[in-house]
Amino acid sequence: MSPTTVFLARHGRTPWHSPNRYCGSSDVGIDEVGVQQAARLGEWARTAGLTSLYRTDLRRTQLTAEPVTAATGLTPTVEPRLRELDFGIAEGRTLDELRASHPDAVEKFEQDPVEHHFPDGEHPADAVRRARAGLADLVAADPGGRILVVAHSTLIRLLVTDLMGGPLARYRALLPDLVPTSLTTFLVRPGNMALAAFNVPPTPEPPITR
Repeated sequence: MSPTTVFLARHGRTPWHSPNRYCGSSDVGIDEVGVQQAARLGEWARTAGLTSLYRTDLRRTQLTAEPVTAATGLTPTVEPRLRELDFGIAEGRTLDELRASHPDAVEKFEQDPVEHHFPDGEHPADAVRRARAGLADLVAADPGGRILVVAHSTLIRLLVTDLMGGPLARYRALLPDLVPTSLTTFLVRPGNMALAAFNVPPTPEPPITR
């Protein structure tokens, strides 16, 4: 059997993109640039041979997935285990704002964003565990398929760091940025998940033949 291909797409740009405010569990939509980015994701999806579509329970992934549905006819299934981390005290704030109000927390976070994640937020290792379980169920439901999940920046970067065997505490240094609607691709076979691509902008592909 062919491997199951899992595409993780970051959602489109939000109004909090500039300045860079932590969205996390905050239910923010996408802005006019994000709408254009979502449209390009839909154009890519039209020829990508997708067999199933998932999004998280946050509105920015819903809005990003809508052009994919229009292009493919696939109805997205909501998978909350792939949602973004809750950033606790950082929600809706920039790092500079936090430096002014919580300098000790920011200093510790920059040294180790896992063990010293923002107070009242989710532990990144817990997020990786729930996301891994969610991905396993998605693959089990569509073995050999081509699955698109519209998800979130920090969660995707943590998953890639974990998959590659890197220390989670290094995810910000190793993978500092993820472009909105960029694609990160995993190839999944029994007992193995491999990284095929990271942070690739969506562009239309030749039709998939089976």
